[in-house]
Amino acid sequence: MPRSRAALVLALSAALTAPLTLTTPASADGQYGVTPLKFTVRAGERTCTVDADLYRPVGVDRAHPAPAVLATNGFGGSKDDGSTDAIGKAFAQRGYVALVYSGLGFGRSGCLISLDDPGIDGRAASGLVDFLAGGRSADDGTRADYVTLDGAGDPRVGMIGGSYGGAIQLATAAVDHRVDALIPMITWNDLAYSLDPNNAAGASAVPGAFKWQWTNAFYLMGESQPLTQPALDPSRVNSLTCLHFVTRACDTIRTLNSGSYPADRTRQLLSYARSVSTVSYLDRVKAPTLLIQGQADSLFNLNEATATYRTLEARGTETKMIWQSWGHSGGLTDPAAGELNLSQGNLETSYVGKRVLAWFDRYLHRNRHTDTGPDFAYYRDWITDPDHTYATAGHVPALSRKLYLSGDGELVADRGEVARGSRTYTNWPIPTSHSESSLAGALGLPDPAPYDTPGTYLAWTSAPLTHAVDVVGAPRATLKVISPAAERAQRSSDAADKLVLFAKLYDVAPDGTRTLVHRLVAPVRVPDVTRPFTVTLPGVVHRYEQGHRLRFVIAASDDAYFGNRGVKPVTVAASPGQAGVLRLPVVAG
Repeated sequence: MPRSRAALVLALSAALTAPLTLTTPASADGQYGVTPLKFTVRAGERTCTVDADLYRPVGVDRAHPAPAVLATNGFGGSKDDGSTDAIGKAFAQRGYVALVYSGLGFGRSGCLISLDDPGIDGRAASGLVDFLAGGRSADDGTRADYVTLDGAGDPRVGMIGGSYGGAIQLATAAVDHRVDALIPMITWNDLAYSLDPNNAAGASAVPGAFKWQWTNAFYLMGESQPLTQPALDPSRVNSLTCLHFVTRACDTIRTLNSGSYPADRTRQLLSYARSVSTVSYLDRVKAPTLLIQGQADSLFNLNEATATYRTLEARGTETKMIWQSWGHSGGLTDPAAGELNLSQGNLETSYVGKRVLAWFDRYLHRNRHTDTGPDFAYYRDWITDPDHTYATAGHVPALSRKLYLSGDGELVADRGEVARGSRTYTNWPIPTSHSESSLAGALGLPDPAPYDTPGTYLAWTSAPLTHAVDVVGAPRATLKVISPAAERAQRSSDAADKLVLFAKLYDVAPDGTRTLVHRLVAPVRVPDVTRPFTVTLPGVVHRYEQGHRLRFVIAASDDAYFGNRGVKPVTVAASPGQAGVLRLPVVAG
């Protein structure tokens, strides 16, 4: 993650709650020393040098050991950027031994960028766990014999970090069960979904719509490392055609950018992206995991954390989840309003900060009396009192409200109200809808309001709401479209010829102002245009106020994604016996 977005990883969204009883830090005055270290570790088939800083609280020694916290940077950062350095400082001040390092391929650490591959990045991090266990020394001979041990060679260690520094935690825990607690923030479940999302149910084998803005921004960030790191370690250079990534990562990006997805390349694309994703190795993660995901995040949306949460929960791994306000797309609010900023050290006075401290207190200090909070919590931006911005629940809300897509463009509550009729839209050779400029929110740049060009989308609008409705979770729509051109095209052996559309849900105010919540859309490459299909929209937390209307839209394109190849008119027909259905997870109203 670039340094210009360091504030996003410095903070954990929060509001005040009742005080928690926490173990007293080993260093009562919060003082600590910092020692720069280098480690030579085995990572996959390579030997890599890892650049790290060891934060040791005053008073922690062999006779007075303390648990450890291990952390690394977001994509494009290093141990020296403000967000990563703040983690080391914050936890050392609270009595933890902290080891903060630059991930492989970043900062002054060697080897190629391998996208948090558990067999490479995870193994490298496991070598650092060996150091915290006292079982190995740093390259200069430094040893750590003052970390709490659960047994010979088994240190008491937790991990925390955001984005790229979030996925590495799950990758490490999958290959090293000595890790005792995880707090991954704003990270992915499945990179195939993150970068090339297909939100049609059961369509995981079909490529989605390429998220070209986000993906190429990170790709260029990785390939431009010589511009940010002079005297680059030779182990960080791959080839002239793939400078700083592992080859399969470059091949994946090239396939996505080609806009062509024949079956053989598609299988390779999906296989590699998933092999470095938590979806492929969560069954090996046993460490208690507190997931923190951002509502303002079009890179890794709430559905990613929800998928991880549900998988861990089903496998019996202790896990809880918080949906905070901010993510890769911005949304970070004033810390005075209840947000946690690690650089300001207000962990104890913010909701998410308290949850973080409680998680480590329970699983690293082994304080069994510490309450780690509810299973699920979410930030509500319509609440102005910072003491009450977070609501809690025992589970993610279920789909509980149905609306029907009427033939006259209405969104109605009763199937009997559906009018018989059909309407058609047509895509143009160029994008005609806009949801976001992907980096604008994160960088604080202006971005045009979302729009759709007439004739290139269809919309269904509800009557004005008689009372406020709170939607918490991922809406779902079941649709049936008619498109002879798309039906002919899907016989092609290239998946790129299949129909693409974009589903989204607007909030329409009484004055006609439209809000696309956090600018989130659901790209779909329809698996089979002759059959009904179900679309899962990105999760949101949003209040539709009294007098407002819901508007469900399917659009032909979106300029943040690759879209249709060729012109494919689409018709949606409805009758009382056969109509599209929109399901909402409603918690109030």
